[in-house]
Amino acid sequence: MSEFWLISAPGDQENLQALERMNTVTTKSNLSYNTKFSIPDFKVGTLDSLVGLSDELGKLDTFAESLIKKMAQSVVEVMEDAKGKVPENLLANGVDLTSFVTHFEWDMAKYPAKQPLVGVVDTLAKQLAQIETDLKSRTAAYNTLKTNLENLEKRSMGNLSTRTLSDIVSKEDFVLGSEYLVTLLVIVPKPSYAQWQKTYESLSDMVVPRSTKLIAEDNEGGLFTVTLFRKVIEDFKTKAKENKFTVREFYYDEKEIKREREEMSRLLSDKKQQYQTSCVALKKGSSTFPDHKVKVTPLGHPDRPTAGQTDRERESEGEGEGPLLRWLKVNFSEAFIAWIHIKALRVFVESVLRYGLPVNFQAVLLQPHKKSSTKRLREVLNSVFRHLDQVAAASILDASVEIPGLQLSTQDYFPYVYFRIDLSLLD
Repeated sequence: MSEFWLISAPGDQENLQALERMNTVTTKSNLSYNTKFSIPDFKVGTLDSLVGLSDELGKLDTFAESLIKKMAQSVVEVMEDAKGKVPENLLANGVDLTSFVTHFEWDMAKYPAKQPLVGVVDTLAKQLAQIETDLKSRTAAYNTLKTNLENLEKRSMGNLSTRTLSDIVSKEDFVLGSEYLVTLLVIVPKPSYAQWQKTYESLSDMVVPRSTKLIAEDNEGGLFTVTLFRKVIEDFKTKAKENKFTVREFYYDEKEIKREREEMSRLLSDKKQQYQTSCVALKKGSSTFPDHKVKVTPLGHPDRPTAGQTDRERESEGEGEGPLLRWLKVNFSEAFIAWIHIKALRVFVESVLRYGLPVNFQAVLLQPHKKSSTKRLREVLNSVFRHLDQVAAASILDASVEIPGLQLSTQDYFPYVYFRIDLSLLD
């Protein structure tokens, strides 16, 4: 499953034993894969400041999750011709998202733990806000490009009465540079082809004999040329209309046709360049962790990743990619990393607020093995840790106990600190 539960319990002997019992039960019952989740010792500050940070982090968590979802969708849109490769491009520090979460370690270089918590949260908030601003700008430019291209493509996909003719006609189809003669384009319904051939020369005076030629067809009719003297254009149009032939208002302008063709070619090229199929993809299945060594104390036996490249090195490695895709990959990684750091901060703040000072708690990451086991996993956790909140536990375990103002169900009952990390939002 692409879902994780991040929980914490007090770090005293009794609760460490409870964690071991939880691990034993969930492992034997094949309910979840569990790993200790390392969180630094931050400067706590006052409890009032923690209450304020709790609210701010909740909003920042929601914002970060929404942002990475938008970025993932942008990657899907840019890679419209290679959607099967999207997961390879949604990475965090060069590894798949599950590996990053299960082997998480706080990045001291980006977010120093020695500075006040308010400063750490402010750094994360500013980083995400800048990514969102850049994302809006870049996606707006890309969407404008797509819209302009789609409008041009629509013009080339209509029927002969409305579509552009720049990709149909050629210079050889017209009499050009004549003071007296002009070539018109006439749309003739398919059932009227024979009638057109018999009558077009007599629709008006001064029509050049045998000057018609079929140059294009659609499901409804054909586009014919006809050459005549300029001074009878209006008379010819009137007679053609009476016979249900439609003169298309078009005069060959080589410069305009060239400009339109170049515009279509440029837009196609610009759109393709945002994602190039010849790009250098990140190594599939890579299990590297850049910038720091990973120190994970497993409750089970997870494979440990090794040191690898930095995001900057990976960005230069992907120089064959289009600029928008390259930017999305790098900044999706940054936003996702920030999001998991926010989760870690929320666990720290809520653990201190719930369990008190001095700071002493153990965070654990659980990955349910399958969706059908989440209910049973919740029951195990609630049973093991119900001593952390005797009042709430009583309301759940004994329906006859009524506590004014307390309305809990087994679905939302958490005697322990609990946060969910749902990666399915990126599927």
